Amino acid sequence: MTAEETFLKFSADKIEQSSGRVQDCLGRLTDEQIWTRNSENENAVGNLILHLCGNLRQWIGTGVAGKPDIRDRDSEFAARGSVARAALAGQLRTTVAEAAAIIRAVPPQQLTERTRSQGYDVTVLEAIAHVVEHFSYHTGQIAFIAKLLTGEDLGYYKHLSGKGRSVPAHLP
Repeated sequence: MTAEETFLKFSADKIEQSSGRVQDCLGRLTDEQIWTRNSENENAVGNLILHLCGNLRQWIGTGVAGKPDIRDRDSEFAARGSVARAALAGQLRTTVAEAAAIIRAVPPQQLTERTRSQGYDVTVLEAIAHVVEHFSYHTGQIAFIAKLLTGEDLGYYKHLSGKGRSVPAHLP
């Protein structure tokens, strides 16, 4: 595989892995906890999921695949319990599957082409890297919120603890 192909595969795999962790956290929380916020300066898990979906559609769907930009970013943060768990999970699953398919289908020579997303003039490679970083960032926030609200160890890195630990064949 070329470096470009490796980048595209890694990027699609990483947002799918992060999405799996978000789905896991969503499943551990009650409906009330999904929309819990301690202040108006915080985001609930539900808001973060809506935000991740909006970001993926805008940067990958619009910026990379050329689909119309229909994002209403403000509504992602304004929602207050108006979207049910099943709808959040389904929207995330569908949006991630579409974005991962788009990323996997990018011809390597397109990576250096310019695109415009959210007012930023970037290369397709930069748009994809942004999405992976952004998704990972908010996945960490969601995992922290889930730990805080449930008191549970999510176990995503238990293979690194204790005797006989082994290094996985690929980055988790």
